[in-house]
Amino acid sequence: MAEIVFKEESYRIIGSCLAVYNKLGSGFLESVYQEALEIQFNKDKIPFEKEKKLRIKFDDKQLDKFFKADYVCFDSIIVELKATPFIHKNDIAQVLNYLRATDMRLGILVNFGEKSLTYKRVINSHSSQNSH
Repeated sequence: MAEIVFKEESYRIIGSCLAVYNKLGSGFLESVYQEALEIQFNKDKIPFEKEKKLRIKFDDKQLDKFFKADYVCFDSIIVELKATPFIHKNDIAQVLNYLRATDMRLGILVNFGEKSLTYKRVINSHSSQNSH
């Protein structure tokens, strides 16, 4: 059976997201969920950096350009928030690009815009952090 990457950390992050969703429901802007989630992460003692600037690598060189991840939790998991009617494949592709550009292994795409909280774990199978 395959190892689940960052199983315990993922469980805790999703738990915090569910707590926010259960209190707010759907229908707010992404920024509202982001602010509420910061409070919940603190309450749940989840280490995070909000809107962390992540550098992009190209041919092992760091570019001047960067992107901002909504959150990086446990110093190793990109958490991207959405508040849309459904998770689109472009959203998943965006998270995968973030992972590949930073060589991180796991991204969690969380959508607060549906009738119930939905999320997708995105794995970077090309990460040098993978154990062989």
